[in-house]
Amino acid sequence: MKAPTLFRVIVLLTTWLPVTGIAAGHAVAEPAAVNAPMMAARVKQQFLHAWNNYVRYAWGHDELKPLSKKPRDWYGQSLLMTPVDALDTLVLMGLKPQADRDRKLIDTKLSFDKNIYVKVFEINIRLLGGLLSAYELTGDPRLLALADDLGKRLLPAFNSPTGLPYRYVNLRTGAVRGVDSNPAETGTLILEFGTLSKLTGNPVFYAKAKRALVATYQRRSPIGLVGDEINIRTGKWIDTDSHISGGIDSYYEYLWKCWKLFGDKDCLAMWHSSIAAVNKYLPDEVDGSLWYGHADMNTGKRTATEYGALDAYFPAVLAFSGDLERAQRLQASSYRMWDLYGIEPEVLNYRSMKVVSPGYELRPEIVESTYYLYHFTHDPEYRLRGQEMFDDFVKYCRTDGGYAALKSVITKRKRDAMESYVFAETFKYFYLLFAPPQTLIFNKVVFNTEGHPLKRLP
Repeated sequence: MKAPTLFRVIVLLTTWLPVTGIAAGHAVAEPAAVNAPMMAARVKQQFLHAWNNYVRYAWGHDELKPLSKKPRDWYGQSLLMTPVDALDTLVLMGLKPQADRDRKLIDTKLSFDKNIYVKVFEINIRLLGGLLSAYELTGDPRLLALADDLGKRLLPAFNSPTGLPYRYVNLRTGAVRGVDSNPAETGTLILEFGTLSKLTGNPVFYAKAKRALVATYQRRSPIGLVGDEINIRTGKWIDTDSHISGGIDSYYEYLWKCWKLFGDKDCLAMWHSSIAAVNKYLPDEVDGSLWYGHADMNTGKRTATEYGALDAYFPAVLAFSGDLERAQRLQASSYRMWDLYGIEPEVLNYRSMKVVSPGYELRPEIVESTYYLYHFTHDPEYRLRGQEMFDDFVKYCRTDGGYAALKSVITKRKRDAMESYVFAETFKYFYLLFAPPQTLIFNKVVFNTEGHPLKRLP
C-alpha cells in the first residue's frame, strides 16, 4: 500500500481534527497552491511524449503498443482510431503543427468503405464523436463529410424490431449481428447522432438514436432501474443487475447531456425519473463514506458492494446536473480508492476495501470528475488532487514508448496497451484542469463520453 503524501496527510488531518483546535488557532497549514500554468505545460509535455511515440512507431494505425513499440489495428486494418481520437486534444493544446499533420492524415487516408464488422458503440463515441468535435473546432469540411459517411454506414444497426441497435454492423454491407447488448450501448448514441443531424440537416440520425434511447428507458423496471444486459430483438432483460458502472454508465450520462446539448425535454424528464431511482436504490453508506453499489433492478436488493474506475465518472454527472453535495462525497470515495495503492484499480469491494480487479487501464473518469468539480466549486483541493494523480500517473505508467496500462495496481506491472482514449480523455481532462478557462468555454460545449466537446445549441 502506498504511503500517504504530505497533501494526503493534511487532508486526513483537516477532516478529523476537532473543530475547537482549528478555532483556537491551531489549524493545519494549507499546502502550497498548484502552479497551474506549470502543470498545464507538464501535461502537454507528457502528452507529446505519448503522441510522438505513436507517430514514430504506429503512424497510420489504430493504436501503439507502448512496451513492444508495435502498432495495433482493431479489425486487422486501420480506422485511424488514435489520430481521430487525439485531434481535438491537439487543437485545444495549441499544438498546431501536430494537429495539421494529423488532420491531413485523416483527410487523405481515412475510409470507412471496409468489409469489416465494427462495434457500433465504440465507433460512435471515438470516431463519429471525434470527427464531429474536430470539425467544429477546425471547420475542415472533409471531417464532416467523413462523419456523415460513417453515420450512414452505422444506421443499419438500428433496424431491429425494438429500435435498439445491434452491437455490430458491417461498414460496407450494412449486415448486422450481436443481439445481446446493454443500456450503455443502446443509449449512448444521441449526442453524436444528434450533432450529425444538426450539422448536416438530416433528421434521421437524431430520430434513430432517440428512438433507441427511449426504447431503453421504456424497459426500466417498475422501480425505475435498468439491468445489465438486454436482448435487442425481444427487449427482454438477460441480466437484472443494476448499477452505474460499465454496461450502464453512459446511458445515464446521455440522458442529462441530451437535455444540455439539445434542450430535449423528453431527455430531461427521463433523467429526472432515472436519477431518482438511482439515488434511491444504489447509494451505500459505509463508515460515513458514500459509494454507489449494485442492486437488482426489480427489487432494489443489494447484489454487490463494488465500485471502480468506470464508476468514477458519476461525480461529474452529479455535479453537472446540480447535485454538488453528492458529487463531492462520491468524489472523496473515488480518491480513497485511488489512494489505496497510489493509482486506482479497475474494481474495488468498498466494504472490505479489497481489490476485485487489479488492472489500471489508463482510464480518465476520475480525472474527468476532478475537472468538473473544480469547474463548479473552484475549490483548490481539486487541482491539488489532480496534481497528485498526474504525478502517480507519470510515475507508474510512463514508458520509453509512451504510456502503458497496468496489469496490477498492487505490483505496478505494466501491460502492452495504450488505448486511444488516453489522448481523447485522460490527457485532455488533466490539461483542462490546469489550463486557462478560455482554452475551452465549459458552458458552450457538452463532452461526449469519449471526452469530445460538442457545441451546444444556442
